[in-house]
Amino acid sequence: MSQHVIVIGAGIVGVSTGIWLRRFGAEVTLVDRAAPGQGTSYGNAGVLAACSMVPVTAPGLIGKAPGMLLNPDFPLFLRWAYLPKLAPWLMKYLGNANDADTRRIAQGLTPIVSDAVEQHKALTNQTDAAHWVTDSDYHFAYATRADFDADGHTWSLRRAAGFVPVLSEGGGVQDREPNLSSAIGCLATMKDHGFIRDPGAYVAALAEEFRQIGGKIVTTEVVDFDLSGGRITAVLTRDGPMPCDTAVLATGVWSKPLMSKLGISVPLESERGYHIVFEGAENGPRAPTMVASGKFVATPMAAGLRCAGVVEFGGLEAGPSKAPFALLRRKVKEAYPALTHSREEEWMGHRPAPADSLPLIGEIGQTRVITAFGHHHIGLTGGPKTGRLIAEMLTGRSPNMDASIYSPNRFTTP
Repeated sequence: MSQHVIVIGAGIVGVSTGIWLRRFGAEVTLVDRAAPGQGTSYGNAGVLAACSMVPVTAPGLIGKAPGMLLNPDFPLFLRWAYLPKLAPWLMKYLGNANDADTRRIAQGLTPIVSDAVEQHKALTNQTDAAHWVTDSDYHFAYATRADFDADGHTWSLRRAAGFVPVLSEGGGVQDREPNLSSAIGCLATMKDHGFIRDPGAYVAALAEEFRQIGGKIVTTEVVDFDLSGGRITAVLTRDGPMPCDTAVLATGVWSKPLMSKLGISVPLESERGYHIVFEGAENGPRAPTMVASGKFVATPMAAGLRCAGVVEFGGLEAGPSKAPFALLRRKVKEAYPALTHSREEEWMGHRPAPADSLPLIGEIGQTRVITAFGHHHIGLTGGPKTGRLIAEMLTGRSPNMDASIYSPNRFTTP
């Protein structure tokens, strides 16, 4: 192939796109203002959550949201000074909190995540990154069977997609996960899932694989595009223009200002997420576990036990808040009362949350600018599938799925 593709963003989506494009014969340059894997891809829970195809905007969320915000024991936070700026996005977001839209979104997300483990293994086959990919169960821990049943709408959509949990109750919970608190009385276990033992190191290893197969990595910041004649001719950076035939925009929530340069206003917000790594941890989980009461995932990683979750709305500029870390520590202690560790690492990052919970994947008009962002909670899970899909689109291959639901043109003004 003769086309030169610039991929903007060196997270899991961008690096995956670069690798598949190189494998299919394209000339590719990966551009990011930071080192690969140091943004949102660094700080996630690490789970290859194939069953996570149900959006947060489930029916009933509108009625529950105020109580969640006012409950100091619930992992939802809002910087109230940010509310006026958040409000337009929030109205659109909550507008999808109904049965019909939840089902539509779940059907759209399923192809991106349902074969996640296979996609990560295909991406890393015969590479040095493969050892970071680990097969495992994925648990959902509830205090009672009634709490599990209260999530019945979500589980019904998962079952419809082929994800049927194995339930353990009473003492059976601790048989599977001995270190879970006795207050956890119901465990829903998904088989055939997986996790990444160090997401940052994983993406860095993938970037090195990309380099070894002929890809080029440039550290600079992209600020605009040259669309002479209506098609991309160059990406404009702080260090000057970079000519190209195609550009792929994969910079997560930071894609929004670049989309505005293209005349498109995307309803995209940062859903600020937090994690704590308990280094040298003992008496934690055997497999990744979503603790329902705290809405966090505990994952045994190379550096220790990473507990990641919490939702905070407060934009891109403000630093981390103390309250989410304090709540996360308290919820971890409740779930794993015997947990010990040597030290802690705190982190806060930005999940890219489109108002309709669907990623933007596809060409903007006929500009040869391709979007690949907006994966919300499923970026690590769905990154390799997204990258492969884009590479197939750009190299004349026929993807075995309909990607029209992800089109960025849904946000263009008629």
